[in-house]
Amino acid sequence: MTQTLEPVATVDRLKIYKASPELYDAMMTLSNAAAKDLDPTIGELIKIRASQMNRCAFCLDMHTHDARQYGETEQRLSLIAAWEEAGDLFTEQEQAALALTEAVTDVNHGPVSDAVYARAAAAFTDRELGQVISMAVTINAWNRINAVVKAAPPRRS
Repeated sequence: MTQTLEPVATVDRLKIYKASPELYDAMMTLSNAAAKDLDPTIGELIKIRASQMNRCAFCLDMHTHDARQYGETEQRLSLIAAWEEAGDLFTEQEQAALALTEAVTDVNHGPVSDAVYARAAAAFTDRELGQVISMAVTINAWNRINAVVKAAPPRRS
């Protein structure tokens, strides 16, 4: 006998940016500050990788779309989740940013290791490193807000 599952009731979620526009404004200020002087390709890679790890469909859709507009290739977009196995498709700076992003995002394994931090510090100037850290922290905040309110990506044609 096959058991059928009944659909799970869906709870209407808060439209948080309408209810708290100051939050949206503050998050946009933080996002813009994190992006200042950061290579847009590296910024999008950070946002995509954290959004993959956090399973944020809304942000993942947005940032893969944005990365394509910056000229990112389908091959690299397809391999971000496996960047460590992608050979030289990602530069040392990109790899260092992705490693740091993963460490910032996956806090279950403790703080960012000295090895990951040293790799990033060797790949970036102090200013750039600050921006990479800020971008990773910022996208994680966006991901977590969107996870609570279950923000859905728009339909694209």
